[in-house]
Amino acid sequence: MKRTQNATYYLAAAVGLITFVVYLHALQNAFVDWDDSTYILDNLDIRSFDLAFLKSAFFGFSAGNWHPLTWLSHAVDYAIWGLNPFGHHLTSIILHSINTFLVVLLAARLLESWDSSGVKPKSTSMGYAFQAILVTAGVTGLLFGLHPLHVESVAWVSERKDVLCALFFLLSILRYLDYGGSIMSKASPKGSFSWPGNIQYLLTLGFFILAVLSKPMAITLPVVLLLLDWYPLQRIASFKTFRTVCVEKLPFFAVSMISAVLTVLAQRAGKAIVPTEFIPLSARFFVAAHSLLVYLWKMVMPLYLSPFYPHPKNLSLLSLKYSAAIVLVIGITVACIVRAKKQQLWLTVWGYYVVTLLPVLGLVQVGGQAMADRYAYLPSIGPFLVIGILAGWAWGKVTMIKKWRFIFRLLGAAVALCVFFALAYLTFTQIGIWKNSIDLWSYVLKEEPERVPLAYNQRGMAFYDMGQLDAANKDFEKAIALNPSYFDAYNNFGMTLYKMGKLDDAIGEFDRAIALNPSYREAYNNRGMVFRDKGQLDRAIEDFKMAIDLYPSYYKAYNNMGTVYGKAGLYDQALESFTKSIAISPNFADAYYNRGLTYVFTGQSGSALEDFNKVLKLNKTFGIAYLNRGRLYLKAGRKDLAVPDLQEACELGYKAGCDALEGTRE
Repeated sequence: MKRTQNATYYLAAAVGLITFVVYLHALQNAFVDWDDSTYILDNLDIRSFDLAFLKSAFFGFSAGNWHPLTWLSHAVDYAIWGLNPFGHHLTSIILHSINTFLVVLLAARLLESWDSSGVKPKSTSMGYAFQAILVTAGVTGLLFGLHPLHVESVAWVSERKDVLCALFFLLSILRYLDYGGSIMSKASPKGSFSWPGNIQYLLTLGFFILAVLSKPMAITLPVVLLLLDWYPLQRIASFKTFRTVCVEKLPFFAVSMISAVLTVLAQRAGKAIVPTEFIPLSARFFVAAHSLLVYLWKMVMPLYLSPFYPHPKNLSLLSLKYSAAIVLVIGITVACIVRAKKQQLWLTVWGYYVVTLLPVLGLVQVGGQAMADRYAYLPSIGPFLVIGILAGWAWGKVTMIKKWRFIFRLLGAAVALCVFFALAYLTFTQIGIWKNSIDLWSYVLKEEPERVPLAYNQRGMAFYDMGQLDAANKDFEKAIALNPSYFDAYNNFGMTLYKMGKLDDAIGEFDRAIALNPSYREAYNNRGMVFRDKGQLDRAIEDFKMAIDLYPSYYKAYNNMGTVYGKAGLYDQALESFTKSIAISPNFADAYYNRGLTYVFTGQSGSALEDFNKVLKLNKTFGIAYLNRGRLYLKAGRKDLAVPDLQEACELGYKAGCDALEGTRE
C-alpha cells in the first residue's frame, strides 16, 4: 500500500510538472480586453488590503459575481506583481498544475475505493493492481493537465475563479473519500456516519466552503458526494441509508443554497441574466442537451475550440441537431441506469458530468454564449477518468499476453506519447490565441465573422486603448450593424469620437445608447464629460447627477462632477464631490489629484501636499502630480524636495517640469 501511495505521489508530481512546463508559454501573454479590465486593470479595490476591500469582496457584487476568495487572490497578485501580467499568469499556471497533481491522486484514490468496495471490472486480469492504478491515474491526470479545452480557464486571468475553485473542490472530494472510506473500513452499517466531530468531515466542509467562495459553480458538490456515497463508497443501499447520508449533507446543502441566492442577486445586480422572453425555456433545454454532447465531443476531438460560442438565433425545436441531442442524452442516461444493476461506474461518471455542468448549461442563461470551454474544467474529470480506466484495462489485457508482451507495451506507450504530444501542441497553440486582445478577438471573428458583435466591440476597445481610433470606430460600427440594439457599442463609439475631438457626434452616440438603455449610467457619465468640455456645465452636472442616482457608489461620476464645479469656481462643492469619490473608492488616484489641485486654488497648500503624496503612493507614474507637488515645494522654499519631483515630471513627458527644473538651475 505504501509503495503504491509513494509511486502515486511521484507520478502526480511528474504530471503536474509536465503541465507546468507546457503552460509556461502563457507567461508571455498580456491581459485581454474581456473582464481583465474589470477584475484587475481598473479594479481599484484589489490595490490594498483594508476594511474597504474586505467589505467590497465579501459584501459587494462586483463584476456580476460573488466570489470573495477570488478577489483576495487577485489582490495578493497585485500586491506582489502590480499590473505585470507575468505574475498573474504564473499564479494561474501554478494552480492548474496543483489541480493536475490532485486529479492524479483522486483517480488513484477512486480506483482504490472501487477495488475495496468489492465491485471489480469484468476482466479480473486488471484487478486494479499496482501498475493499472498508475496507468489509469497518469492518463487521467495528463488528459486533465494538457487538454486544450482547459486553456481558457488557465490562460485567461479573469478565470482565476475556475482554477481556484477546482483546487478546493478536489481537496474536498479527497477528504470526503477518506471520511467515507474510514467509516466503511470499520464495518459500520451502510449509511452510518460519525460527524460533525470527524476531522475529515470538517475538512471536507471547510474546503467546500472555500470552493464556493471562489466560484459558485461548486454548489453541485453535495450531489457529487451523494454519488460517491452510492458508488464507490457503497454507503447507500436503501431509502433509510440514503436518508441518513442526506442528513449528513445538510450543512453542505445550506452552503450551496446561500451561494446560489447570492449569485442570483449578484447577476441580477449586474444585469447579466437573460430573461425568458429573449430565450424561451424550451430552447434552453435543447441547447443544454446539445452542449452536453458537444463538450464530450470536444474532449475526444479538441479541434475548432473558440473563446466564444454564440447562442443560436431563431432556434427551431424541430431541428434534427437539437432534437437528436435530447434523444441521445435521454438514451445515455437510460443506458447508464440499466447498466447500473451490474456496473455502477457508468451512472456515477455520467451523473457527475451532468450534475457539475448543470449550473452552466444555460437553463439560467447568463450572457450571450451557448457554451464555453471554461465550463468544462471540473466536469471533464469524469470522462477523462473513463478514458484512464480504459487505458488501465488495456494495460491489464496486455499484461496477460505472454508472447509479444513487450512489443504491445511499447506500441501502447508510443500511441500514448503521440496523443499527449498532440494535446500539448494543441494547448500550446490555443494559449497563443490569448496572447492579447487583438489576437483573441481576431481569432473569434475569423471563426464567426457575422455572429459575434461582442468580438467587434471588444476588439474595438482594444484598438481604442492602443490609440488606433480609426480602427476602433470601424469595429464599433460593425458591431452596431450586426446588432442595432447594442448600447455598449454606441457608448464605446461615442468615447472614440470624444477622444477624436468630435464632441457633437459623440453626444449623438451617447444619446442613442441612453435611448436603448435609460439606466445606462456609463453613458450619462460619458455624455457629461463631453458637455463639460463644451462648456455646458449645467447639462454636465445634470448628467453626472443622473449617473449617481442610478448608481450611488459611482465614484467616477462624483469625481467628474467635482471637476465641473471646479471649472465653475464652486470650490466648496468641488471639494465635497471629490471627497465623496474618495470615500467610495479610497484608491482612486484621480480624485485625490483633483482635490489636491482644488486645495491649491483655495490656498490650502498643506492639504494639497497630502493629496499629491497619496496620488503618487497609488500611482508612481502620475507625472502631473509630481509637477504640482514640485511647484508647491518650490513655493515653500524646499528646492531640495522640488528638484526630484520636477525631474520625475520631466522624465514622464511633462515639458513644464523640464522648464521649472531649468529655472531652479539658473
